[in-house]
Amino acid sequence: MSDIPTERPAKVSLLQRVRYSPFLVQMVVTRRCNLACGYCNEFDQTSKPVPTELLEERIAHVRRLGAFSVEFTGGEPLLHPDLTELIRHAKHVGIFRVRLISNAFLMSEEKVEALNAAGLDHLQVSVDGVEPNDVTVKTLKPLRPKLEMLARVAKFRITLSGVIGSAVADDALEVVHFAKAHGFQPRVLLIHGPDGTLGLGPDKQELYRQVGEAIGSRFTEAHDYRSALLAGKSAPFRCRAGSRYIYVDEFGVAHWCSQQRERFGIPLAKYAAADLRQQFLTRKGCEAHCTVGCARTNSARDEWRPQTLAPGPPPVPSPSGCRTC
Repeated sequence: MSDIPTERPAKVSLLQRVRYSPFLVQMVVTRRCNLACGYCNEFDQTSKPVPTELLEERIAHVRRLGAFSVEFTGGEPLLHPDLTELIRHAKHVGIFRVRLISNAFLMSEEKVEALNAAGLDHLQVSVDGVEPNDVTVKTLKPLRPKLEMLARVAKFRITLSGVIGSAVADDALEVVHFAKAHGFQPRVLLIHGPDGTLGLGPDKQELYRQVGEAIGSRFTEAHDYRSALLAGKSAPFRCRAGSRYIYVDEFGVAHWCSQQRERFGIPLAKYAAADLRQQFLTRKGCEAHCTVGCARTNSARDEWRPQTLAPGPPPVPSPSGCRTC
């Protein structure tokens, strides 16, 4: 059954798109995952994929909202049987950049060729360390053959992210060196607590400096908020989540981000130009210690514009009652 009403909100105007439309919409296509990382509660091993028809309607709707880029996420998106069709549909309706987050364990040459043909623009893979441990197997050692195959076959851009705080200190550096050696864009993420704020102490400063030197000029983003957070300081910003960045869960509810699902949510079917403007202007209250890179980077170019509204109404409860991090 469709979750987009017959009376659809009008397409945003060009001026509204320039001022308030999403640079990035992340969209959950399945909550199911082939892994069970101990720190993650954004997955299960039983959910069915979101029906393709619903996802196509959601993609078309965010395009009407003026979205520039859509990124499919999960769970593990490769478990959705129609993922390549969804990528084609997104390109067909005019999404400029179509992206994917995957743990890469299910990648094969055949699947990568299908992603190439569908028009995928970008893949993001995060690696928690080098050696598997009791918490995660999403590490460089078992993934190396898959990543080497991707470097050889993929025509889309690939970002390989190391995570500071998920493994021993030197692992993030090794991930960065591997990424550069194989033509990937290296990136570093900070492990966070359940609310999206920093889950580390200030003892990672030296590692952060070394990682920054290894990555080079692309390392600093969103006013280098990581340096302040790792030094135990606050890094406030004007968060434009709900406008420049939107997270759409498997039930079709639009949120500021996955970490704040309990605080804000509106059914995507009802999301309109007025909601984009309101959330653009809304102060979220969690900005000072936020580590959600998507919210930060997609808010950065509007830092000069004011925010005037207090946080909005409580969210629509998710049908599952689950909470993601």
